[in-house]
Amino acid sequence: MALSQSLQQKLLQKLSPQQIQLMKLLQVPTANLEERIKEELEENPALEVAEDDHDDGLTEDTKDEFESEEEEFEMEGTQDEYDNIDISDYVNDHDDDVSDYKLRDENYPEKDDNKTISHKVEISFYQLLLDQLGMLKLDERTRKIAEQIAGSIDDDGYLRRETASIVDDLAFRQNIESNEDEVEAVITKIQQFDPPGVAARDLQESLLLQLERKKTEGKSVTLAIQVLSDYFDEFTKKHYDKIQRGLNISEEEFREVIKQIVKLNPKPGGNVGGTGKGEGYVVPDFFIYNNAGTLELTLNSRNAPDLRISDGYRDMLKDYDRGTKKDKRQKEAVLFIKQKIDAAKWFIDAIKQRQQTLINTMQTIMNYQHEFFVSGDETALKPMILKDIAERTGLDISTVSRVANSKFVQTEFGTYRLKFFFSESLSTDSGEEVSTREVKKILSNLIEGESKKKPLSDERLTELLQEKGYNIARRTVAKYREQLNIPVARLRREL
Repeated sequence: MALSQSLQQKLLQKLSPQQIQLMKLLQVPTANLEERIKEELEENPALEVAEDDHDDGLTEDTKDEFESEEEEFEMEGTQDEYDNIDISDYVNDHDDDVSDYKLRDENYPEKDDNKTISHKVEISFYQLLLDQLGMLKLDERTRKIAEQIAGSIDDDGYLRRETASIVDDLAFRQNIESNEDEVEAVITKIQQFDPPGVAARDLQESLLLQLERKKTEGKSVTLAIQVLSDYFDEFTKKHYDKIQRGLNISEEEFREVIKQIVKLNPKPGGNVGGTGKGEGYVVPDFFIYNNAGTLELTLNSRNAPDLRISDGYRDMLKDYDRGTKKDKRQKEAVLFIKQKIDAAKWFIDAIKQRQQTLINTMQTIMNYQHEFFVSGDETALKPMILKDIAERTGLDISTVSRVANSKFVQTEFGTYRLKFFFSESLSTDSGEEVSTREVKKILSNLIEGESKKKPLSDERLTELLQEKGYNIARRTVAKYREQLNIPVARLRREL
């Protein structure tokens, strides 16, 4: 087989380190930005926080200020001197040290590729459990078992891992020989923790654990425990008549039992700490105020830290440049200092670009959904997809997606995740396109207003929506109902 050579031309698109850094910073919500900046300050001594405090908020008008600040930054005397420093004497040979510097320089932002970006600043659910463990008098062995169990509890507060599997985990990960009885005993201790119902294996056990703490509250609680213990399947299917006959209680007594059960939390961990699925307390990234009919957008001031290059590092670089000795040690020092200063410049620039991107994106969303931000009426939301905002801002769709998925805006009607404002369209009889969000709101209103003794079926809901002019199929109604976490008519029936 003959060997041959050929010349090929390829067109490749590669993100610069600065672009990679910006993309990562865009994903960081305001609640975690300070932590991210603190990490950068600890890793890079050439970066520091200026002493002057920032204003309370940044408006859309501050985009011009960003540009003027950037010009001022570039025109600073010390910056000019830094840029004019000739380091060619230090890098004219291509030894391993110089190559190592270039590799570190090019790959600088990649060091935290595998980090998971958190969306909350509250105590995590796991940490909450550990704090309660600290209140128990446990020996070292039992504490490690308890920590392993706590780490196996999911975001909803359930322990869905088999006891035998936890025993195996302890053997392989903690080098602790245990057995199922010992693990079960520790699980029982954790089930006494807050929130009530935690560490249950399923919904039935979780609800029963919650009721056990309310035993002293009267007969209705005792009956509720009996219902969930002996008639759980019938209860989930709402076969109330069968339960009433089995317990031989009146309709009024049974209503009290139902009241006790519906007050329980099916997801005890869902609203606790930073890892729960519930939103909990959210730090808004934006604020929108209605000033006599004029909408005013403000960026949370925590998005605008006052960062600068350390004067000490600039002075060190100038001192080395003035020196006459250009040996290897000097070269390594200059390369290190310049690397840190460059990294600091990139980070400051990325933070400013982040501010501009956030303001541009939110301003465009606010203009697009102006009617909603004025009225708060969800039916006023227009169909809007990522492409609509990307085209108006000139940003890439992936950039808009990063902003929408991790940011919140506070309005006078509540705090919303940005992705709430994005929805597909549905046509009406007149051919007008409306937001699916509008249809879901009307569907939700219909179900809220129904008779709970005779809930509306999906077929009837479809008919009512069609009467209002929405071209919608029954299967679409069922899909929207499920997305709203609303059960079927049979399970919505009440006594």
